[in-house]
Amino acid sequence: MILLISLAFLFALPADTFGAPTNVAPVSGQAISLLRRNQFPRDVTQWGALAKRQRDNLIAKYSGATTRKRSTGYNLCVHPYSYYGSLAIGTPAVSFDVKLDTGSSDLWLASSSCGTSCGSVSTYNPSSSSTFQNLSTPFTIQYTSGFADGYVAQDTVQMAGFSVASQGFAVVDAVSQAFLASPVSGLLGLAWQSLASSGQMPLWQILASSGAWDSALFSVQLTQYNNDPTAQVLEPGGVLNLGYTNSSLYTGSIDYIDIPGTPSYWYIPLISMTVQGNSISIDSGTTAVIDTGTTNIGGPASSVQAIYAQIPGSQPATGEWEGYYTFPCSTTVNVELSFGGATWSISPADFAFTQTSSTVCIGAFFETTTGTGSPSWVIGNTFLKNVYSVFRYNPPSVGFANLSSIAIAENGAAGTVPSATFGTISAAVTNTSDAPRGHALSASLSTLLLLAFSAVLLL
Repeated sequence: MILLISLAFLFALPADTFGAPTNVAPVSGQAISLLRRNQFPRDVTQWGALAKRQRDNLIAKYSGATTRKRSTGYNLCVHPYSYYGSLAIGTPAVSFDVKLDTGSSDLWLASSSCGTSCGSVSTYNPSSSSTFQNLSTPFTIQYTSGFADGYVAQDTVQMAGFSVASQGFAVVDAVSQAFLASPVSGLLGLAWQSLASSGQMPLWQILASSGAWDSALFSVQLTQYNNDPTAQVLEPGGVLNLGYTNSSLYTGSIDYIDIPGTPSYWYIPLISMTVQGNSISIDSGTTAVIDTGTTNIGGPASSVQAIYAQIPGSQPATGEWEGYYTFPCSTTVNVELSFGGATWSISPADFAFTQTSSTVCIGAFFETTTGTGSPSWVIGNTFLKNVYSVFRYNPPSVGFANLSSIAIAENGAAGTVPSATFGTISAAVTNTSDAPRGHALSASLSTLLLLAFSAVLLL
């Protein structure tokens, strides 16, 4: 039985709420508690600037003519809040906060040689690690909002009781001014290796393919705090389960939808959508990326226009809000999506991205364009906060399930940030992705690593 000391007093909920299997033998699967920081823009102008950056960067992220290797860091400067957590790198291990992003594949960190452009963020010092190895491969990232340059390296990476030796990642020593914002020092990509601009296999994929996990998957549950005036600066954000699903956080079965081609993004067919009970036309063959690094939901202009046509009083927004729509805050908007199996609802509270006045709201769906060969929809946390999400290695697929009453009870729950502890390593793996793989597992799971995840305002 996995002991959840910190979370026991956090929520006064059963220990298994946060991913601890109970009354069973220890398994190679662990849970990471998530938290979010509710620092919101101070006025409508700042909200508009954030919305514009989100739309511009989402277009840049998915606008390639074909599916291509790309960097992932521009998400750090896009969204008003994004989930981050701690991992440890090096020997001796040093912890860093990195953004959690299923829409990208690289792990990268700001380096100690980054200088003033990295601001006050914690930086990685290669000379302090006895297991560091410079691969002498350039790493260059260009964004609509800036750039990050560095080189590819390897070192030992620990996360949630799992250790990967010779994990590939990028050491970034030059970024655009104010590109990074404390406390985030980098990004952990959770998509597939084919997207990694570093060429390195992502941490999750090494663990899943090596047999280090009881089940080759990870799962996410996110909490809701939309427009909650009582929300504190730090609030519980949910849980990331590595190597198993937590049945206490969902009800019914998990509805899996296979990736319809070669794994790159976590993308699946989008079959149908209704707004206020009316169907929105979705072209045959439409696909959608499931992206924890995106706050809202982006889609083709014609479809987004059709969505707001079902909402009386809605209008296209202007200025920095271009691509978004306003609607009366007094209107309860009901949206349902289907990816080929069950139908999933988005809560009206999540549909309202923010307010521009006491009566006017901005919707979470916005117009975007993607290149040929890229999915036309990007489904972010506006949807993911309403389901338990599972990302499966084999067969490559994404699954959803209804949230349980235990999971729903966490919405709006106040709590204390748990301390990150790395404890005993339950599985040690060596990255041999360029050669036949090998791994060594310890006999038992003796500790749980609690990582503080937050949604942070990145201006």
